[in-house]
Amino acid sequence: MHPHLTIEQQGRLLTVTLNRTEDNGVSDSMATALSQLLLKAHETADAVVLRSAGPDFCTGRIRDAGPTPAAAEAYTRRDEYDGIFGSYQAMRGAKVPVIGVIQGRCMGFGTAIAALCDVSFASDQASFNIPEIGHNVMPTMVMSAVYDRMNRNAILWMAYSTDFIDAQRALAYGLVSQVVPQAQLDAEVARFAELLLSRPRPAILGLKEYLRVAPRMDEQGAIDYARSLHSMVNTAAAMKKKAH
Repeated sequence: MHPHLTIEQQGRLLTVTLNRTEDNGVSDSMATALSQLLLKAHETADAVVLRSAGPDFCTGRIRDAGPTPAAAEAYTRRDEYDGIFGSYQAMRGAKVPVIGVIQGRCMGFGTAIAALCDVSFASDQASFNIPEIGHNVMPTMVMSAVYDRMNRNAILWMAYSTDFIDAQRALAYGLVSQVVPQAQLDAEVARFAELLLSRPRPAILGLKEYLRVAPRMDEQGAIDYARSLHSMVNTAAAMKKKAH
């Protein structure tokens, strides 16, 4: 795997920890490795917890060590960013839900993957921003992750201003699911993960599948897809077992 990703499997829960503590950034190779993990997670897990080992969840994208790529035509340079865009696609496409645990600063790429988590818990001490334009970099990488998570005005205000927002505003903007006191963050994540894993696997997978596909359909298509998925999931043997 990757030296800056820590992986722990506990039963049907897979925990992936961003472990680049020298700067709390995520390199392109880390993003690629994360993609590979997420797209295979359903083989061993019913859910993934994504967190950071450092004081900050993620301070943004960091280039891997090596020479800076020579200036070139945009078409030539485009492949350089596939690791980042691929990680966004993997978070959307992962069959099992991804639970984000957000603390400290959440910047650029960090804001993007926080928004892409299916359920996320932010410490009340967490903060979020989109800093790219302050470095004369177009923030469209981040915007491609959050465009369907946040309203247009919120995205543009964050992108133009680069200002940090607190966890409560992130909740209001749709970036996170819950805001939790810092001291209770781990306990609340553990409580939710236990609750989630008590649900039947077909329902866990079906919920994410529906919300991955239906928003891109027209109204009738979304209704028809709901009917089909409802019938398919509810006839699964796991759905017949009594809840404990």
